[in-house]
Amino acid sequence: MANRHLSRSVAMQSLYEWDFKGKDNSKVEEIVKKNIQEFAPGLEDDSFVYQLVNKTIENRDKIDPLIEKCAPEWPLEQVTVVDRNILRLGINELLFGNYEEVPPKVAINEAIELAKSFGGESSGRFVNGVLGTIYRELGEPMKDDTSKKNKKIEENNETDAKVEVGETK
Repeated sequence: MANRHLSRSVAMQSLYEWDFKGKDNSKVEEIVKKNIQEFAPGLEDDSFVYQLVNKTIENRDKIDPLIEKCAPEWPLEQVTVVDRNILRLGINELLFGNYEEVPPKVAINEAIELAKSFGGESSGRFVNGVLGTIYRELGEPMKDDTSKKNKKIEENNETDAKVEVGETK
């Protein structure tokens, strides 16, 4: 498993635990540290995990309303804890991430892969639908970027950055 994908997986598991245990921000560092030790003991650089988790929590007041807006038939507290935190993570990367490091389509695809791995039967479609809607509302940044630099980034993230916007839950 690539380091970035593993880091996202640990970040999602940490956000899940943080959310499930009452969203106590004072326990975030302890949760992340424990999850890195348990799920990624050989991870050479854990800074991406901490960055993802901290930025996601820091921007939750901007992220959560977007989930509610893009999935109005699913009140936030009714979205499964796994799906809710995968969406938070994906939206964080879409809105506040560095497109030079992680192009939007890669962020969406990574979130979909997390949903398929950790979520329920329809989680991948649900995450794809919500993040695809947000991506379109952002004006589809970097949609036509075929530069060598971004191809290299996509290869490094070990993902095909093709996103098919589908249905929601």
